[in-house]
Amino acid sequence: MSVEVNNESGHEVDEAEFAALGRFVIDAMFVHPMAELSIQLVGTEVMTDLHVRYLDEPGPTDVMSFPMDELRPGREGATSEPGMLGDVVLCPEVAAAQAKAAGHSTTEELLLLTVHGILHLLGYDHAEPDEEKEMFDLQRQLLLTFLAGR
Repeated sequence: MSVEVNNESGHEVDEAEFAALGRFVIDAMFVHPMAELSIQLVGTEVMTDLHVRYLDEPGPTDVMSFPMDELRPGREGATSEPGMLGDVVLCPEVAAAQAKAAGHSTTEELLLLTVHGILHLLGYDHAEPDEEKEMFDLQRQLLLTFLAGR
């Protein structure tokens, strides 16, 4: 499994921790061990451009996901197909403001957003209340389990 972390944001992060989180989520969701994932951290200017170009929304956002091979979670004993999971793009500046409002660190917010982005790559969404509950419960469970193992 390949998890590549590329930090172009100027915000200091432990890239190894983000790669470990990516591998953890991929394993926990029974994604094929040969799947590839990219996690990118960018500044507000780049995120604004992506947000406008792909979602036609103004300003920067916290996280965007760009699926590649539309991989879906597997199940115990049967992983998904191999392939390119896609890209998770994070904006630390937006995450820092959200973290402050939520009362936790920017790193914790970025880790949460990473899990959120990976779940989007795997087909999860939160447009409807039942989808939101499922996705956010899973997101919380995955992040708490990862953090407990650190």
